[in-house]
Amino acid sequence: MSTAGLLRSMKAKLGGNTAKSKNSSAEANDKDASPGAQTQSGFFSPTSTSGMSGGAPFGTLAGTGAGQHRNSQQNSSREAMLQAYKDPLPSFRDAPAGDRQDLFIRKLHLCTYTFDFTDPTLDLKEKEIKRATLQELVDYINSSNGKFTEVASPHIVGMLTANLFRALPPSRHSSSQESYDLDEEEPNLESSWPHLSIVYEFLLRYVVSSDTDAKVAKRYVDQEFVVKLLDLFDSEDPRERDYLKTILHRIYGKFMVHRPFIRRAINYVFYRFVYETERHNGIAELLEILGSIINGFALPLKDEHKQFLTRALMPLHKPKCLPLYHQQLSYCVTQFVEKDPRLAEPVIRGLLRFWPATNSHKEVLFLGELEEVLELTQSEEFGRVVGPLFRRIAQCLTSCHFQVGERSLFLWNNEYIVQLVSLHRAAVLPLVVGALEHNAKHHWNPAVHNLSLNVRKMFQEMDAALYEECRRRYEETEAKRAEVEAQRHQSWQVLETKAKR
Repeated sequence: MSTAGLLRSMKAKLGGNTAKSKNSSAEANDKDASPGAQTQSGFFSPTSTSGMSGGAPFGTLAGTGAGQHRNSQQNSSREAMLQAYKDPLPSFRDAPAGDRQDLFIRKLHLCTYTFDFTDPTLDLKEKEIKRATLQELVDYINSSNGKFTEVASPHIVGMLTANLFRALPPSRHSSSQESYDLDEEEPNLESSWPHLSIVYEFLLRYVVSSDTDAKVAKRYVDQEFVVKLLDLFDSEDPRERDYLKTILHRIYGKFMVHRPFIRRAINYVFYRFVYETERHNGIAELLEILGSIINGFALPLKDEHKQFLTRALMPLHKPKCLPLYHQQLSYCVTQFVEKDPRLAEPVIRGLLRFWPATNSHKEVLFLGELEEVLELTQSEEFGRVVGPLFRRIAQCLTSCHFQVGERSLFLWNNEYIVQLVSLHRAAVLPLVVGALEHNAKHHWNPAVHNLSLNVRKMFQEMDAALYEECRRRYEETEAKRAEVEAQRHQSWQVLETKAKR
């Protein structure tokens, strides 16, 4: 199921205010395939094509007929487009003041025609006319107030729908995670950006304008409009995602009625990304929006917001492509802990749950985020996670990858973390002394070796008696382990000797 389909089903369960009509299956398919065909006002886009209704008893003949019908409609649509652009509309400056609003709507209708940008030689004149018309529309709405009337709203959204809501090109990455290149040098830029960029600017002006009455506009910028905007976040063009980020954030701020739905819709995007595809181009941008939203949460935090942290944000640490959005994700997580320090415990346990086993780059990122969370952790929450936390840190201390070992040792450069460790040293030292002693004797990297000596000296100054006791227990454990290893080796030698007889 596509993201749009998943989110629409979710909206229906949540009691959304957009009801689906009981049309035939072919009509429903046509509506989904061409989202710009019919707007809320009933305005019909010239780019739309209607599908064949009913089943086909004779597959080959019916398929041929449907293909001929589509070709015929495409030809008629192209003829209509050429006719519309044959006689250009006058500019706003040349039109009487009383006729400008009608001219505004006529220009909106003209801009609903879309062009094929894959062929740079096709319809050059018409493309330039549309680009100039779009730019004129943006200049017109910027010139003065009163342009976004209730009468114009359905035509505005009709133009936006026809241009923006389209099928994105297939990703160049295959479905295999191994082929997902985090260092992809060149993004796949949208060929129609000369038109799309102006349309996005128009939408942004429409949303932020004081002339746009949220009570009226919410009938057109509805939940389905939001769902389709979210689908576009998977675009590979970073310019488009940047516009979408700004626009969706403004919609969230202006249309308060849509706020719970937008949060839940983003949740579903995350769920599908984590548990199904592990591929999405717009996770970083969505997290940027959420970072601002979380910053505005009122205290005390609602249970809905806490569940969002544990069920949506923490599992985002799982995918292999975490480095692409980790900075934004870490900001969102620390915002929660900063607002409610009691959330430090579930956050730390979540990090430990999704801790990477074989990816050293992700381990370094986890250690950096862990330090930020520990800076906001109170002593009580720290004491509840000290066992599993420092068992994991001890494993990182002895990691063969020097960056992991070095980053884990840097935790003791943080004065607040050292204070927490000092308060709970009776629980911490028995877990890490062995790792420090191992590094001091055996680690291959000089930087890790020297840092281990420094941390060991710090612990000895903190509580020399406890450190010596822990070191003695570690040496006894190592001696027993060596003895068991020697016995095992001797047993194998005896078996080998008997096998040779």
